[in-house]
Amino acid sequence: MSENEIGRLIYLVVLLIAIGGSFLLSSRQNLGKTMQQLSIWGMIFLGFIAGYGLWSDIRSDLSPRQSVFEDSGRIEVPRSFDGHYYLTVTINDTEVDFVVDTGATSIVLSRADARKAGFSENDLRFTGQASTANGMVRTAPVRLDTIAIGPIVDRNVRAWVNEGDLDTSLLGMAYLQRFDTVTFNNGTLILQR
Repeated sequence: MSENEIGRLIYLVVLLIAIGGSFLLSSRQNLGKTMQQLSIWGMIFLGFIAGYGLWSDIRSDLSPRQSVFEDSGRIEVPRSFDGHYYLTVTINDTEVDFVVDTGATSIVLSRADARKAGFSENDLRFTGQASTANGMVRTAPVRLDTIAIGPIVDRNVRAWVNEGDLDTSLLGMAYLQRFDTVTFNNGTLILQR
């Protein structure tokens, strides 16, 4: 446990003791009912602690990730609960989450993901334009030294940085066309080289 988590746990225990002690003092006359209510609140408290501890496991079940089969060059991406396919790609040795977008022409990075991948905003020249669902946005061309999913590595790949408000980077057709087959089967996107 980190120091922050230990501090939060201590705070919650002290809060529980304060509330429980106050509750006991206010209802001394009916000790049996007080103990019953105190045990219910204790169970609720433990439930919150268990939920907090298991949140990362629950979140990964709600948002499953891709499977990479290194020996066959096959990538399977399960459809997320929101209907999209999300793929984690390594760009210039940095992991970036993308939404697979067959309606996008190119690889499009958000400004935040471009920074993570090593592109300085001061060096970006937003000279291009792209038509999006939210209207026209300016774009800056960049070259990705490497783009990799497991053992599949491409070098010197052209991409664009979106100047607008883009929450998740887009993996468009320019990248998907590098695969021999792109199929959708029972809620799974299958990429094969």
